[in-house]
Parts: sequence; C-alpha cells; structure tokens
Amino acid sequence: MSDAGLSPIEREAMQAVRAKNLRGETWPRPPHRRVVTVANQKGGVGKTTTTVNMAAALALHGLGVLVIDLDPQGNASTALGIDHHVGTPGTYDVLLGGAAIHDVAVQSSESPRLWCVPATIDLAGADIELAMQEGREYKLREAISNFAELADQMDYILIDCPPSLGLLTLNALVAADEMLIPIQCEYYALEGLAQLLTTVQMVKSHLNSTLEVGSVLLTMYDSRTRLADQVAAEVRSHFGDVVLDAVIPRSVRVSEAPGYGQTVITYDAGSRGAVRYVEAAQQFASRHAVTANDGSAS
Repeated sequence: MSDAGLSPIEREAMQAVRAKNLRGETWPRPPHRRVVTVANQKGGVGKTTTTVNMAAALALHGLGVLVIDLDPQGNASTALGIDHHVGTPGTYDVLLGGAAIHDVAVQSSESPRLWCVPATIDLAGADIELAMQEGREYKLREAISNFAELADQMDYILIDCPPSLGLLTLNALVAADEMLIPIQCEYYALEGLAQLLTTVQMVKSHLNSTLEVGSVLLTMYDSRTRLADQVAAEVRSHFGDVVLDAVIPRSVRVSEAPGYGQTVITYDAGSRGAVRYVEAAQQFASRHAVTANDGSAS
C-alpha cells in the first residue's frame, strides 16, 4: 500500500497499525525447504541488509531460517549478533575444510528459529583456493545437500553473497532454488544487472537448470525525489510480477541496527524500514505457501 499523499503524522500512524497487525502472526511454511541466494554484484544496494531483515522477519513469524554468510566482510554475521573473528568455524570451513553446516551454524539472538553460518576474513582468498578444487562450483550445493541436524527445522536458507560474480557467488547460484535481487531506487540502478542476468542464464544452462529469479526488492527509496519513482517504475516494467510490492525506504534506523548487532526488525520494530521489510517478507513467504485445498505451492 502506498503512503503517497499522506501527511507525516498519518504515515507514522499507518506504520504503527501495520506493525501491530503483523506482529505475532504465524506465516505458512513452504512445501519444501527453499534455498534463496541474495545477490547483486553492484555494491551498496542493501543486499546484506535485505538478507538479514528478511531472515529475521521470517523467523519471528514462525519459520525456520538459516543464513549462510558468503561475504568475507561478515556483515550479515554482525547484524545477526554472531561472532566471526579470525579462526571462527564458518563458511570457509564448509567450502574448503569439509566441515558440516550443522557443526558451524550458530543460533542468532534475534530468534530461536534463526541460525547463521558466519563468514570470516579467511573467505577473502577463497575464490583463489576454490579455483584449484575439483567440482569447485558445487561445494556449497553439496554441503547443503548433506545438511543433517537442524535441516528439518529450516524452511528457508538465505545466502548472502559478496558484491562480485566470483566463485563464491557462483557457488551460491548453483546451490539455490531461486534468487532474490535487491535493487536500489537510485541512478544507475539497473547498471550491471545485464551482466548478473547473463550469469544467471549461464548457470541455469550449464550448472543449475532450476535456478530462477524469484523476487526483486526495491531498496533505498526516497519519496522526496522523482527519480526514485522513475526507477521503481522502470524496475517493475522490466521484471513484472516478481517485484515485491513493499518498497524499502532510506532509513537511519535500518542503518543503525547492525551497529548494535541487530536487525531493524528487533532494533525498532515500529520504524518504517522494519515495517516494510516485514511486509516484503510476508509477501515472499506467501509466494511459497502451501494452499490448504490441494497442498500445491501458491
């Protein structure tokens, strides 16, 4: 629902109502575990922010979620309150050390249903090390396939990728059922997307035939600018129905939350950013829900 035409006080009131209405709901589970790669090789588009806030929203509404942090910066781990100092067992050990996901996954303080495989700076050289490995593109896919303990509790696995199209991101695309692409509502928003979509098509043709662009999320929307509306319209025209209805606004609260080891969902649940991320996650979950009538995915 658009807030266009509302006064600031009316917007805040509507956000409070939205937050109250969504709080405490239990969302339907997908028919089977979904592996979703959150990727965009363009930096600064809200990729990690989207990963952790979507994950928190899903978990706080009754769904089991595992976040796999594939970015050497470890920002997703930080936002979920997960330690990721040098030497911490995590994604590097899964990809190159043969560690099992269930042995390195850590429960987040955000929700008992939310877990994270942390990233350390060791991942910075993983592209080079993976290049020398046999079956290098399938390392993450194999690890997820062998995911044992906790696996039956996980409805979603969200993979946060680095801002590149190297072997780490390639592993994520090969392992995934679908992609979630955050796109910022700013100039050059679609720059580089052609390369990303070409890579997706290559992966689909040669490595993972089931990979699809499942959702696109508009981020960093500034209602004060005409450009934001123009970019949003262009993205919706290009991607159609896969674009989620909720648009994530530019928000100080969203930016502040990781500094406290939290997502904005728990840091300030009534803020504009938190409410919109919950709305986006709700629509995302509903797309994968099992219908009560025939048990098929809606």
